[in-house]
Amino acid sequence: MNELKTTNSKALYVGSKLLSYIFHPLFIPVFVTYYLLYVQPYFFIGLSHSDKIKKLIAVGINTMLFPAITVFLLWRLKFIQSIELKTQKERIIPYVATNTFFFWAYYISRNQLDNPVPFTQFLLGTFIASAAALVLNSFVKISMHAIGLAGAISFFVHLAIWSGIAIGLPISITVLLCGIVCTARLLLKEHTLFEIGLGICIGILGQVISICIL
Repeated sequence: MNELKTTNSKALYVGSKLLSYIFHPLFIPVFVTYYLLYVQPYFFIGLSHSDKIKKLIAVGINTMLFPAITVFLLWRLKFIQSIELKTQKERIIPYVATNTFFFWAYYISRNQLDNPVPFTQFLLGTFIASAAALVLNSFVKISMHAIGLAGAISFFVHLAIWSGIAIGLPISITVLLCGIVCTARLLLKEHTLFEIGLGICIGILGQVISICIL
């Protein structure tokens, strides 16, 4: 019986870790961009295949690669103890760097006239939520996984309203993933329920504010 419990615990731990990596908040902008470019191509209908690849790579570099490299270098230089950023103190510099890269991604998108409005709003909302997380980090270890997935949910809901296209399936899948990943973070004891809930609120609020601004 104890062996069975240990096996189940290990499986839950490994599964939770895997979900945390696959749906890391740095990957969310890339997932959203891929959806607009290839799954729902009506929004970038004038772009050639090579231009779509360039746009996806550009978003990936600014919102995923540069922040990841920053964290890796901080870890190798011993400024932080873990690349998983387990403490609030370790998150300060990565938050500042990530905010810079997120803002740059939004700034570039704003000046590219071929980008649909919801896409630019999403990038701005991501920056706003990340900036809010930096401020709140002084008081609480807010969940970035919750912020990222809640922001994606808000994006898909807004996209459905803005375009009039039925995208109930992506919304449902994202809501389900948000619930599963947030549960995984709780099982790993990386966050409390309050930190998860606060992350969801900030993720949604960031997108709402960006919609109001743009």
